[in-house]
Amino acid sequence: MKIINVTKNVSLKRTIEAGTETQQQAVTQIIEKVKAYGDEALMALTEKFDGVRLQSFAVTKEEIERAYEEIEEEALAAIREAIENIRDFHARQKRETWITTKEDGTMLGQKVTPLDSVGVYVPGGRAAYPSSIMMNVIPAQVAGVERIVMVSPPQSNGSWPAGVLVTANELGVKEMYKVGGAQAVAALAYGTETIAPIDKIVGPGNIYVALAKRAVFGQVDIDMIAGPSEIVVLADEKANPIFIAADLLSQAEHDPMASAILVTPCEKLAQKVADEVIVQLETLPKKDIAAASIQDYGAIYVTQDLAEAIDVVNQLAPEHLEVLTEEPLTLIGKIKHAGAIFLGPYSSEPVGDYFAGPNHVLPTNGTARFSSPLNVDDFTKKSSIIYYSQAALQANGKKITTLARLEGLEAHARAIDKRLEEEK
Repeated sequence: MKIINVTKNVSLKRTIEAGTETQQQAVTQIIEKVKAYGDEALMALTEKFDGVRLQSFAVTKEEIERAYEEIEEEALAAIREAIENIRDFHARQKRETWITTKEDGTMLGQKVTPLDSVGVYVPGGRAAYPSSIMMNVIPAQVAGVERIVMVSPPQSNGSWPAGVLVTANELGVKEMYKVGGAQAVAALAYGTETIAPIDKIVGPGNIYVALAKRAVFGQVDIDMIAGPSEIVVLADEKANPIFIAADLLSQAEHDPMASAILVTPCEKLAQKVADEVIVQLETLPKKDIAAASIQDYGAIYVTQDLAEAIDVVNQLAPEHLEVLTEEPLTLIGKIKHAGAIFLGPYSSEPVGDYFAGPNHVLPTNGTARFSSPLNVDDFTKKSSIIYYSQAALQANGKKITTLARLEGLEAHARAIDKRLEEEK
């Protein structure tokens, strides 16, 4: 890994993948086909891109039963406990409608309403992501969303991996459709004969899914356009270099564009971690991916002291931040920008990915400066409540008309004047 002495501002920002012109055109064509031909287009596109000719998109009861026969008891128990942890964490985020009253009879408030429907996209193909299902479905359920639709590409056998089917069933998802890619996003946004349209699409996917989500935004809401994964480790001389190297590689194996960075005031630790990364890379199954990530987007920043290291972390505003210092709890107040903060040597990033409870859908590419993890609020909308009494309008009407006329909106002012005149 590159060891760099910090001498200027640093940044994690990389060019956000906008797709090639060919990819953009392909996504546009797919969306238009689904809008025009519905299920027929979905069938043809699924056969073209996934190599499967399905009789029906809907997951069957038999597929779910077979999945329970295939999954190991240990995995099922872990899924159930993770669901419990994640639900408990998100339940604490839920907001309630509120109303306040004033002496003049005015009532003001905010009505919190869950979205009617949400579509959850789960990546598929050769991989299985039960954790992605939990992190996207559970906050929607806690928010009170009544209709949750899950889509994911079918495997070559026409079904989903057992872990995906079991997790969705354990969560009580009723609508599950074996369709993926840009065509699934289009179906969720515009609807087909089988899939009724929804209000918001969440969940990660490949470049075609990302471009499709961007294209349908406005027709529906979306969560975010996530970039490659990131981890920053803030460490002092007390930190374990073996732990640090392992955690850096845990993100590097995601993607050749994933970013893995150590920030430390200790040069000796920096060299030990650089050496340990090379050692651990040798036995990693996804060695080529991780090595490319470390080579192109990995770095070790050496600072003059811990205060400067914290400043570097805040400049980076990473998706995941691990604080491996002697007293990590004392630094929480100084960390301003990070999607998720992992404190201490045993809070390794995968703890948050799978089991602890907080959401693992996090802002990337430095957007933690102004963005938050996926949460219950993302599945609700808020309406303002205004009730003005006669006395309140009499007391404040002239101020309102003054402001309306200041903006040149006479009809606004007259709407108030008519009521004031009525009381004379």
